[in-house]
Amino acid sequence: MKRVYDFLKKVDTYYLATVEGDQPRVRPFGTIDLYNGRLYIQTGKVKKVAQEMKENPKIEIAAFDGERWIRLSATAVLDESIAAQEHMLAAYPSLQAMYKPGDGNTEVYYLENAKAVFCSFTQAPETIEF
Repeated sequence: MKRVYDFLKKVDTYYLATVEGDQPRVRPFGTIDLYNGRLYIQTGKVKKVAQEMKENPKIEIAAFDGERWIRLSATAVLDESIAAQEHMLAAYPSLQAMYKPGDGNTEVYYLENAKAVFCSFTQAPETIEF
């Protein structure tokens, strides 16, 4: 899991895919956090992506660092604890102008049943599950 976190943190922007009805939706994301042995992402409750993850929590993440890429499939699980929100926002001070722990809008999700595949054009794929 730490290797996945390190990769996503390094690329800064990754792409999160959700489903709205029968239509895939892909968005750039930048928040990634390790907390209590879990990998977390963050968004706002008012955003459509939050509603999509509640209706269908299966997500995929893709990112490329110029040499390797990752494809990560997982189930996004809402964690309503204030402590998880505080941890995420402490890692991203620039978001603190828009989000506050316990504000009713900040949502953090941990990823479970995750399968990450690291790929490149020169190496065999490597799979990590957590």
